[in-house]
Amino acid sequence: MIRPGKENIFSIKSKAEFEAAALQVFRHQASECAVYKTFLEGLKVDAGLVFEVAQIPFMPVEFFKAHKVVTGDAEAEVVFTSSGTTGMITSSHTVTDVSWYTQSFGKAFELFYGDIKNYTVLALLPAYLEREGSSLIYMAQDMITESANADSGFFLYNHQELFNILQKQKANGKPTLLIGVTFALLDFVESYQINFPELIVMETGGMKGRRKEMIREELHATLCAGFGVDAIHSEYGMTELLSQAYSKGEGIFNCPPWMQIITRDTNDPLSLLSTDKTGGINIIDLANINSCSFIATQDLGKVYADGSFEILGRFDNSDIRGCNLLIA
Repeated sequence: MIRPGKENIFSIKSKAEFEAAALQVFRHQASECAVYKTFLEGLKVDAGLVFEVAQIPFMPVEFFKAHKVVTGDAEAEVVFTSSGTTGMITSSHTVTDVSWYTQSFGKAFELFYGDIKNYTVLALLPAYLEREGSSLIYMAQDMITESANADSGFFLYNHQELFNILQKQKANGKPTLLIGVTFALLDFVESYQINFPELIVMETGGMKGRRKEMIREELHATLCAGFGVDAIHSEYGMTELLSQAYSKGEGIFNCPPWMQIITRDTNDPLSLLSTDKTGGINIIDLANINSCSFIATQDLGKVYADGSFEILGRFDNSDIRGCNLLIA
């Protein structure tokens, strides 16, 4: 069975191309991903009789906690792990070809924001830097390297240094991206204030148990005031995926062309909802071709007619994900 390559996935431009690629990836993974194949057999789904995307079953994201979810038999190049509190079972994502990840986040960022080489990239991600296996750190490191800017870099708790660099970028008129975990951004603006309207502040979500959870509107208002910006951007991704969606404000996200969000009925995991209805979030990530591209998450959200979506919370009985968004 021939699987679609990067040239097919990352050149998708239409709904028809997406659906054709999704069905091809599905058939490939139904045959070559042992965990997904077993899942389909348990549902008594014959992959040969699946002719529409709406018929594809989505594998629960929890499978990544107990199983090695890999399509094919290649060796791991990197294993990404999710964050979690002490005693929590975390997810592991075995990536056999990390170039799919670098192309996915690189092309998606360029699609939404332009060439990364034009930016100074500042990463305020202390909780992620303090552990191993973070896919977010991997992405941020690549973006910092690709920016080819001496001022780009990571920050732990050295807020004075970050403030000085922000002032420098503002004075120089340099396009600047500050990507940060939510609690660290809040910690920063409690001590430092800057009026930098051109700055892109991108929060990754997650208080990591460090601060009280806040509703999105309150959080973004606080950060807007602290950085002097009109809107707070957000990134939606997770350890088990290789693609991200982006929001340029108001918590409304858009996907790159090789990624799609679909909602499911919370009382029936195999049924899909029409647009504008709140349900469980299912994700198709065609860049995840060497793992599983069809994931049922524990997030709740709503998809709109234009394909954009928002996250409204999480299932009550689900673990707190380190890289999830706030209850909105």
